[in-house]
Amino acid sequence: MPKYGKLAQTKVKRALHEMKRGKLKSGRSGKAVRNPKQAIAIGLSEAKKAGGKVPKKSRG
Repeated sequence: MPKYGKLAQTKVKRALHEMKRGKLKSGRSGKAVRNPKQAIAIGLSEAKKAGGKVPKKSRG
């Protein structure tokens, strides 16, 4: 069983694409995102808000 749903994949893909183009901005500050890990986190957050299948953050 896959951990992440199709919606999560598309949101992360879009976020990474925008980051590469310099169009992805962070939440409050509005600065351009340069870190791929941050772009992935933004994509997963958007997928979660949209009701996609995203597992809870691990506490390890």
